Amino acid sequence: MALRAHGAMLLFSVLVAGSFSLGVLIANDIAPMALNSVRFLIAAVVIGAVAGLGGKMRRSYFTAPWRYLLMGALFASYFVLMFYGLQTAEAVSASAVFTLTPVLSGIFGWLLLRQVTTPRMALALAIGAAGALWVIFRADLAALRAFDIGQGEMIYFVGCVAHAIYTPVVRKLNRGEPAIAFTFGTLVAGALVLCVVGWGDLRATDWLNLPVLVWIGLFYVAIFASAATFVLLQFATLHLPSAKVMAYTYLTPSWVIVWQLALGNPAPGGLILVGIALTIVALWLLLEDAAKPKAAQV
Repeated sequence: MALRAHGAMLLFSVLVAGSFSLGVLIANDIAPMALNSVRFLIAAVVIGAVAGLGGKMRRSYFTAPWRYLLMGALFASYFVLMFYGLQTAEAVSASAVFTLTPVLSGIFGWLLLRQVTTPRMALALAIGAAGALWVIFRADLAALRAFDIGQGEMIYFVGCVAHAIYTPVVRKLNRGEPAIAFTFGTLVAGALVLCVVGWGDLRATDWLNLPVLVWIGLFYVAIFASAATFVLLQFATLHLPSAKVMAYTYLTPSWVIVWQLALGNPAPGGLILVGIALTIVALWLLLEDAAKPKAAQV
């Protein structure tokens, strides 16, 4: 199961990276509340259909619905703040902010689950965080000293805090439900929260005249970057410590660069790539730690 969980997070990083590259293109064409309300609804329908066909929709899986409201609110907050951030932040720098979530997840994993971070894991998280900061501050030491960080990156960081809390909360609140059923409950709850809070934006959006690119981006984030990644994340969270689950976010900036190149955008400068390399080193250290027989928590 551990190997499958690692594979799930590898695919997770690829799919998440696409949401940054496409999100930057559409973030200013639709209100984040409206986009994510529909995103959660579409993802809930897809996951619900798959779960129903697979016989994973037992009533007993949805006891204590407050659990789903809590998880749905946390993940909805993450996605909404992500798109508010992408209105001004660049895709690569925003994805670098995302790589700070392993450190945050490690903190919340200890607070909520008492998961202990090994010295090797702590070193990897520190290297990954250093690489992320190098990218976020555009490889500019003067900007780092002045803490000159963009507003979009700051907004998105708050969303990443919600994401980091969500990861150990999944493990704490799961009562043996299959990942897909747990995902469905979270999506429905998240859609409910977003529709209530974002009702004004939903009504104000001119749905019939949205650009085609917005619809492409909407269906991508709903099916691939929501439905699929929800299942992958929840499956991995049930079999790996929180910090290691989120360690795969270190690959996201690298995949974003691949996406950016595929969409015809120029590659970032050489100094920025130094920060990307550090995040990859961090992931390697964590995977080496996971490969050791003594690492029973893997």
